[in-house]
Amino acid sequence: MEHAIHVDGLVKRFGDKAALDGVDLQVGSGILLGLLGPNGAGKTTMVRVLATLLKPDGGKATVYGHDVVRDAHKVRQLIGVTGQYASVDANLTGVDNLLLIGRLLGLSGREAKRQTDELLTRFDLHDAAGRQVKTYSGGMRRRLDLALSLVGNPRLLYLDEPTTGLDLPSRLKLWEMVRALVADGVTVLLTTQYLEEADALANEIVVIDQGKVIATGSPDELKSRIGAQRLEVKPVRPLDVPRVAEVVEAIVGREPDVQGQLVTALAADAQTLQTAVQRLREADVDIAELSLRGSSLDEVFLALTGHRAEESTEAVQDGAPQEVSA
Repeated sequence: MEHAIHVDGLVKRFGDKAALDGVDLQVGSGILLGLLGPNGAGKTTMVRVLATLLKPDGGKATVYGHDVVRDAHKVRQLIGVTGQYASVDANLTGVDNLLLIGRLLGLSGREAKRQTDELLTRFDLHDAAGRQVKTYSGGMRRRLDLALSLVGNPRLLYLDEPTTGLDLPSRLKLWEMVRALVADGVTVLLTTQYLEEADALANEIVVIDQGKVIATGSPDELKSRIGAQRLEVKPVRPLDVPRVAEVVEAIVGREPDVQGQLVTALAADAQTLQTAVQRLREADVDIAELSLRGSSLDEVFLALTGHRAEESTEAVQDGAPQEVSA
């Protein structure tokens, strides 16, 4: 398989902080790779290096065989970037934003107009094309921002937190558009704070923490590594939660996770459910809910990094580009 991205021992420091500390990464062509990790893990730094916006301090990175330092101009011709915040000009109309980017990329007036019309239609923005962008909704701005990154038909697209701040309908609409891009052969590297987004979109996932890769695989592969099933127990009476936690810990051999009245823990096999029913009956605990389900990507994140994604709230400073994703 042709590698869209090949990273070998990549290092980037900001003062005494190693934002990237010997990262190895390979991304096949025509897939979506989800890059996950706590705030400050190095995700946005990685994107900025691969987009030729930062020079690494060590190692090597190539995009379709072109070195991001030596062949930066060629790399820029192959990529599109959508950052964490919409980079559109709010005082221009939608069509003028697209035409401007097209001409800056060296397209002829006719080709810039052709691509503008095509992208406005593709991203459902034709009716608003003549309006100033400052009148657009948040979802419309993000769709325009994504359209701008596709002017020039890039082979590789970096999406850094593309749906941050959007409501659910707008996020789902953007998901459909991203899926269509991958189906058309565009390679996508996605960072996101929404783990269900990575679960829904990614063919492969890389988890980084403290500047190092700590796990790789498909969403299903990562889930299977921490246990394919998870026991969930919710007692009728809130006062029984500590007793339920004791029973579950005795069954699975580790302290369960307690969120309100819900007690959860990784389960070794389906027999765990039957054992839980018996032990809870013996403990005289009335159960409102009892189930065995597959692990979520959020639980993978918890197992790998030691905390849930939504608990990552502090950004790295010390001169590094700010990380605001999970």
